[in-house]
Amino acid sequence: MSKNDHAMAAARASGKKKDEGIWETVKVIIQALLIAFFVRTFFYQPFNIPSGSMYPTLKIGDYLFVSKLSYGYGKYSFNFGLNTFSGNTIIKCCPIDFPGRKFLADTPKRGDVAVFKLPTDTNIDYIKRVIGLPGDRIQMKDGVLYINDIAVKKERIEDYIDQDSEFGGHPVPQYLETLPNGVQYQVLDSNPNGDLDNTDVYIVPENHYFMMGDNRDNSLDSRVLNHVGYVPIENYVGRADIIFFSISADASLLKVWEWPVLIRWMRFFNPI
Repeated sequence: MSKNDHAMAAARASGKKKDEGIWETVKVIIQALLIAFFVRTFFYQPFNIPSGSMYPTLKIGDYLFVSKLSYGYGKYSFNFGLNTFSGNTIIKCCPIDFPGRKFLADTPKRGDVAVFKLPTDTNIDYIKRVIGLPGDRIQMKDGVLYINDIAVKKERIEDYIDQDSEFGGHPVPQYLETLPNGVQYQVLDSNPNGDLDNTDVYIVPENHYFMMGDNRDNSLDSRVLNHVGYVPIENYVGRADIIFFSISADASLLKVWEWPVLIRWMRFFNPI
């Protein structure tokens, strides 16, 4: 075999190895995408927080994983399409028609932070805290939460101060609430005489839940019956479990060099 033949054979072998290497890389990428799609569809879905209704628990710019398995699978469990944003909410599209919520079903627990489809517009996802269970009597009196005619324990703690928030670093009265099942969390009371600090009694219907934001004076929630109201079990997408990424609301995608300063490193992997 001539030198030219050897060179051509070596070139063909090299090209074949290169093609095989490219194909192996493509297969790895496809497999990774399929695994990610499977996990997102059946187990954990990422969400971004675009509003301040859940301060101080969740901040604008938090990214979190929502456990879809927590409440079972139903009509709104499998949404496909791109996330887009509208005002204070996250818009999704293309729900699969999966009647009821029966498969591997569990029920929301009092104190859970949960994502659900807005009852008045199921194209929109909301995130709030589960306060009332089916059959509960819920009321607000002078900013104090009552469940079944018993005041929820509310302790004054240090003011909430955060430069990177809607309050611009001004101190906001903060309280520690303890639900009847022992779940504790912080709530804000920026207006002692807020519009929703005194309400009528809400009686939660069967198979429905009462949701409230932790930022009590800046939250459209179940207290506003014509907007949110009582949330049916089939509207739940899942339970918010962990913050996996967080960045200041002032961050710009175009100013990558600012990210190291604007990323909230201490919020990474914080449980909710």
